[in-house]
Amino acid sequence: MSKTISSNRTKGIICIILSALGFALMSACVKLAGDLPNFQKVFFRNLVSAIIALYLILKHKGSFTGKKENRKILLMRSTFGTIGVILNYYAIDKLVLSDANMLNKLSPFLSVLLCAWFLKEKINKRQIISILIAFTGALLIIKPTFSIEVIPYLAGIFGALSAASAYTCLRVLGNKEESYTIVFFFSMFSLITILPIFIYVYEPMTTSQLIYLLLAGVFASLGQFGITLAYRYAPAKEISIFDYTNIIFSAILSIFIFNQYPDILSTIGYIVVFSAAFYTFLYNKKLDKMEKEN
Repeated sequence: MSKTISSNRTKGIICIILSALGFALMSACVKLAGDLPNFQKVFFRNLVSAIIALYLILKHKGSFTGKKENRKILLMRSTFGTIGVILNYYAIDKLVLSDANMLNKLSPFLSVLLCAWFLKEKINKRQIISILIAFTGALLIIKPTFSIEVIPYLAGIFGALSAASAYTCLRVLGNKEESYTIVFFFSMFSLITILPIFIYVYEPMTTSQLIYLLLAGVFASLGQFGITLAYRYAPAKEISIFDYTNIIFSAILSIFIFNQYPDILSTIGYIVVFSAAFYTFLYNKKLDKMEKEN
């Protein structure tokens, strides 16, 4: 039994690291696509995800729209998810890659607050402390100023809030829907809602730009399905810390592809946010051990 648990945990860790790599590569491809309209980038990202999810639905004879009783939550998840992707892509375009992705990693802390607020889940002092520490790290990354330069950072923060709202909806759904149904519903919702803007702002692309956008969709799908599988193999409290390998991947890509280096305050901010996540991870493991002993 313990060997099975250990094996599943290892699979979960592998899946979440692959997910982190997928999202880092997605971000790099979005940036490499160059000066294209944000909505155009989001459209192609979700087009690829929709095609991959469609294939899986057809293969497993799954549902396209989910169960009737879950559609309200699916719509909410899709709305927040779409807003989150738009804001995240804007931040990726305007900021150092690792800065944008670290701000996006505030979403787990924000989801704790949202779950406490909307789902009435208990929140303790240690969680509040970790959230405050994480936001201190975010301030070091943002370096707030009363100028237009702060807008991409704010987009990153609100993108993380939207992602946290989407994760809260996923928490409500639990295992009531298959992962490919959720991804397909979200991707199609996003495609339909942004289609008019996509048509209005569309700009002709070079072959390399199209390839980068399609690759962004492929890597986004790797990220989405990777994290879904990871949390099926093991609880979030045991493996979520490994999702922060995304920042390592992003920093490496920033340096070697874009020749962009995070400044000293941003680097300190990364360490502070990661420390908050690591503190939460250790605390959750301690709680789990105490529950088992009792």
